Amino acid sequence: MDKLFNFNLTQQSKLSQELLHIGVSNFNDALTYVQNLPYGRNSNRSEYTLILKEHKGTCSTKHAFLAALANQENIPQVKLFMGIYKMCEENTEGVSAVLENYQLPYIPEAHCYLKINNNIVDVTRNSNNHISFEASLLYEEEIVSHQIVDYKVKRHQDYIKDWIVSESITYNFKTIWNIREACIQSISK
Repeated sequence: MDKLFNFNLTQQSKLSQELLHIGVSNFNDALTYVQNLPYGRNSNRSEYTLILKEHKGTCSTKHAFLAALANQENIPQVKLFMGIYKMCEENTEGVSAVLENYQLPYIPEAHCYLKINNNIVDVTRNSNNHISFEASLLYEEEIVSHQIVDYKVKRHQDYIKDWIVSESITYNFKTIWNIREACIQSISK
């Protein structure tokens, strides 16, 4: 993480107030706090503030929360990104059995992360893999926190539909989406 970049939280924003209440006083501490929350889907995927109440989050909710925090503090150096990368065993441990079963070298997966001063900061991937998702990025765009559900899913699905055609994949979209879900289940264990 970018330890050279930091700012103190103020009482001016709602998210800062909630973090200050639990003893988190600056952005680096917020990054660490959010990173240490277990991975898990929140009860309402569009409500990223639930990471504090439910003590868990996904790449979408954790990074949307941190981006919203920086936005409320008027810190433009922190931006939320959605990328689509080649999910494979080399960068996402635990997906090889599923992909091999369908004879796929990879499957496009959407992932949210931050860019701080144009450097990728990811608080959800604590991987021992030799290849990072960044080296496998196929597409990325800056988004805002409220786009983590409907927009992200639609953009991801559209990308997969185009990929099926451009790469002459023999499976239809529904099958590929189910394979993707099986990959997610295998890494969630």
